[in-house]
Amino acid sequence: MAEQSKAETKIDAEEAKTVPANADAGSGMPDEATEIAVENEAEEGTQVSVDEVEEIKPEEAEVKRPKAVPKKDRRGSKAVMKELEAMRELAEGNREKYTRLLAEFDNMRARNEKENKKMFDYGAMDALEKLLPVVDNFERALQNVKEEEKTGFEQGIEMIYKQLMEYMQGLGVEPMNAAGQEFNPDFHNAVIHVEDENYGENVIVEEMQKGYMYKDVVLRHAMVKVAN
Repeated sequence: MAEQSKAETKIDAEEAKTVPANADAGSGMPDEATEIAVENEAEEGTQVSVDEVEEIKPEEAEVKRPKAVPKKDRRGSKAVMKELEAMRELAEGNREKYTRLLAEFDNMRARNEKENKKMFDYGAMDALEKLLPVVDNFERALQNVKEEEKTGFEQGIEMIYKQLMEYMQGLGVEPMNAAGQEFNPDFHNAVIHVEDENYGENVIVEEMQKGYMYKDVVLRHAMVKVAN
C-alpha cells in the first residue's frame, strides 16, 4: 500500500508540472500561452488518416475519364476558322492585285524605254541628215582629184572624210549602194529613166545621189537613174 501511495503521489506531481503556474484553476479555461500553442499546432497542419480505399479497374477509369472536345466543336473555333478563311481570301486578292500591278509596271517601263529610244533616234536622225551634204561635198572634192595628183592637202581631206564616215557608221549610218539593185520606191527616188538592153527592167543604172539608212530607217532616199 505504501508503494501504491508513492506512485500516485508521483503521478500527481508530474500532472502538476504540465499545468502552467499562472493558469486559473477555478475557471477551467486555458490561458493565453495555451491558446498560442494550440494555434501553432493548427498552423503546422493536421494529419488525416484514410481508413477506406476504393479500387477502380483500368477499364472503369477509361470510361470515367472526360473525353476531349473536337476542335470544330470548341467554343470560338468556328469564328476563328471564318476569320482565317476571310484572311486567306484577302491575301489571295492582294496577291492577284500585286501580280497585275507588277505586269502593268513592266509594260509601262518597256513602253517608256521604247519611246525614249525612238525620241533619241529622231533627234539623232535630224542631226545626221544635216551632215549628209557635208559628206557629199567631201566625195565630190575627192572625185575631181586623180590619185597620182594627190598632195598632202588632198590626202588630209581624204583622211578627214574617212574619219567622218567611220564615226557615222558607228552611230548606225550606212550607205545604200543602190547601183545594180531593183528599183524600190520605199528607198529610191527615180529622177531619170533610160532604155538600155544591157540592164533588166526597173534596174538602177546609176546612183545620182547616195541614199543612207539609219539603222532600219531611211535617213535619205537615193536619187537614181532607172533602166527600162
